Amino acid sequence: MIEIAGQTYVLNDPMVIAALAGAGGLLLIFLMVLLALRASNRSVRMVEPLAHNLAVLGQNVQQLAQGQDHLRGGLQHVSDAQANAQVQVIQTMETRLADVQQQMNDRLADNALRSHRSLAEMQERMRETLHGNAKRTVTSLTQLQERLATIDKAQDNITKLSGDVLSLQDILSNKQTRGAFGEIQLHDIVSKALPTDSYSLQHTLSNGKRADCLIHLPNPPGPIVIDSKFPLEPYEALRRAKTQAEMTEAARLLKAAVRVHIRAISEKYIIDGETAEGALLFLPSEAVYAELHANFTDVVREGFAAKVWIVSPTTCMATLNTMRAILKDARMREQAGAIRKELGLLHKDVDRLGDRVGNLDRHFNQAAKDIADIKISAEKAGTRAQRLDNFDFEELAPDAPSNVVPLSQPET
Repeated sequence: MIEIAGQTYVLNDPMVIAALAGAGGLLLIFLMVLLALRASNRSVRMVEPLAHNLAVLGQNVQQLAQGQDHLRGGLQHVSDAQANAQVQVIQTMETRLADVQQQMNDRLADNALRSHRSLAEMQERMRETLHGNAKRTVTSLTQLQERLATIDKAQDNITKLSGDVLSLQDILSNKQTRGAFGEIQLHDIVSKALPTDSYSLQHTLSNGKRADCLIHLPNPPGPIVIDSKFPLEPYEALRRAKTQAEMTEAARLLKAAVRVHIRAISEKYIIDGETAEGALLFLPSEAVYAELHANFTDVVREGFAAKVWIVSPTTCMATLNTMRAILKDARMREQAGAIRKELGLLHKDVDRLGDRVGNLDRHFNQAAKDIADIKISAEKAGTRAQRLDNFDFEELAPDAPSNVVPLSQPET
């Protein structure tokens, strides 16, 4: 505890503590004020040279500001000059750039125009080239297609021909079918060369022999027989022969076969008073016919001696055309009387037609005269009708009857 002025205070008393704290605070404030006064005195002493320095510094700053103003003016002048120069440079550059740009634009436009023209010409050339190539390609493809079609057709024909050849080989391998083949070929040739009433197929003669074809020719020479023969085996043997002995044997067989056919036709189909003095031996093969006339002329002469003439399909057609001319001439001679009679009747018909044409011409002339008179009467009647319609009685007065009463004004 503490005793002050006879008053005792306990240290742990709150009031004491507060009073002590307040006293301490006041003391502290006093000390601080005292210290502040001391410090202010020292500051005043220290600030005096500082203020002098600040005054000097202010003068310097003022001078610096004036220099800065001068510098600012110079810089402004330089800036303006530089701006003007820059503007002039920019204008000059802009002008040059505009000129360069214009030149570039002109050159670009010119280059673009030339490029467009070149491109158009190139496109046109390419179009023409492509069109020509396309046209040539189409033409080539068309020709190729036509050729392929022709090849296909030829292939089909070859296939068909190979089948026909095989069929022909089958036919020619048998004597009966070979004989039928010759008869069919003979029938086809005769039917194309002669009219149907001028020949007979498989005609039976008075001796009981049947001929393949009988041509009804007038006398002379009379009906002539055509018989088909086909000595194929000896001919094929001759074609296959490789040695001289084989060729000699095959030639002997071919001669013998042809001589047998000549003798048979001469004995069977040449009859006095019924047929012509000769007959035709039809060979349905041009190769056999050519072989006989080339290498076996003695056999051909023997046929001439026997009045048996050997013919092939070609020579048979020529012979039949000659026979057709003979038949036509004979039929014209037979019909000469009928033709003369018909000509007489035609002459009478022509005379009668002339008379009737004359009568018709007179009738036409009379009809034309009657029509002219009718036209005159019609014109007069029309004129009078027109006058009556217009009340032209004065013009009709000379031709009017006497009993016509003219119109007059009524009496007053």
